[in-house]
Amino acid sequence: MFLDGEEWSRRFDGIEREAWRLETLPQYLVPQEAEEFAAFREGRALTPYTGSAYSERVSRQRAEGKRNGRVHLVTRPLSDYLRFEFGYFYGVHAEAGDDIRILDVTDRPNPLQGIRDFWMFDRREVVLMHYEDDGTQISREVFEGDVSPFIEYQRIAVAESVPLAEYVKDILRV
Repeated sequence: MFLDGEEWSRRFDGIEREAWRLETLPQYLVPQEAEEFAAFREGRALTPYTGSAYSERVSRQRAEGKRNGRVHLVTRPLSDYLRFEFGYFYGVHAEAGDDIRILDVTDRPNPLQGIRDFWMFDRREVVLMHYEDDGTQISREVFEGDVSPFIEYQRIAVAESVPLAEYVKDILRV
């Protein structure tokens, strides 16, 4: 089932404590980002990104005492998309209150080998994110089962990762 529109938005708007994501791909092809990503790849100047409905929601929820976070699992060299995402979007999202962390498994075993992208809402509901190999989203599927393994994946991801700012200062020389 492809959760979309109001049904998808409701999950974020309705969190009581936390929305959290594991990202595992080196590229996500998002139609809304296509123009900026093309400019980045071509070395053209980008219009400064100042936020979106996502960052506004994160900021509002942070003020309400709710958490939004993610861990992005990466290997070096970083893809063009990851350099774009880290440098263009992630800083603004982090300023809004998104707890963005990076788990670099280039020179170490991957503690989450085989785990695919997902969102977890209040540690009660998991939505599995399905993508083509190129990063094009196929579907979002509500997981029907025990969410405790996903809570453990979150624990491992957070424990093994570093904050975005720490990661990019060495990797992107920002």
